[in-house]
Amino acid sequence: MNINIIIGILVPFVGTALGAGTVFFMKKEFGVNVQKALTGFASGVMVAASIWSLIIPAMEQSEGLGKLSFLPSAVGFWIGILFLLLLDSLIPHLHMYTDKAEGLHAKLKRTTMMVLAVTLHNIPEGMAVGVVFAGLISDNTSITAGGALALAIGIAIQNFPEGAIISMPLCSEGNSKGKAFGYGVLSGAVEPIGALLTIFAAGFFVPAMPYLLSFAAGAMMYVVVEELIPEMSSGEHSNIGVVLFAVGFTLMMALDVALS
Repeated sequence: MNINIIIGILVPFVGTALGAGTVFFMKKEFGVNVQKALTGFASGVMVAASIWSLIIPAMEQSEGLGKLSFLPSAVGFWIGILFLLLLDSLIPHLHMYTDKAEGLHAKLKRTTMMVLAVTLHNIPEGMAVGVVFAGLISDNTSITAGGALALAIGIAIQNFPEGAIISMPLCSEGNSKGKAFGYGVLSGAVEPIGALLTIFAAGFFVPAMPYLLSFAAGAMMYVVVEELIPEMSSGEHSNIGVVLFAVGFTLMMALDVALS
């Protein structure tokens, strides 16, 4: 496998690890408004990435279908939504700042379920990076090296605050800084693993690339709508999250267009 592909796959994971590392330098976790801002920013990045890096290339690859060129993207998008809905229903997890666990009932530690929540969030991001680089490897003309790199960088940027958001609360709940950092890194490890698995799987389904791209987009959008947007808009000062959503969206859009 090309070294550039390996680097691209690892970039988002590095973003998570660096964010988790802030636990060694900060004395307390982020305030509510800062968390709203970071969550809004992550949402904007993921929505823009879903559109410019995944859905638009998927539709470009289906141009031969004429007026039905939207069909593979629509089908793949819905499969991605349903896939994350299934995982969300099966995997026991606990979102930040709530005491009500989701998924199947399991006697797991609160810390473990919090890490599983972030891991569930990171699965579609790893798949998105994997399917884009799989398209690049297959010499697909609608996916450029710059576009693939833009997606990896964009996800890494929004993974940095995510890494901090998982490690800081874990530390405040009594875990050592080293352990909180380890959990934060572990939550991001699913991304390169998911990316590699997706690349290997996509190699056997190159003709289905439009479906795979939109599948990743659907999975990412599920996370945004089901988890991130409610978190950024709950309580007071929801406008902070909205403004940072726009910032993240604009940044990811600019990255994709500028590097493609």
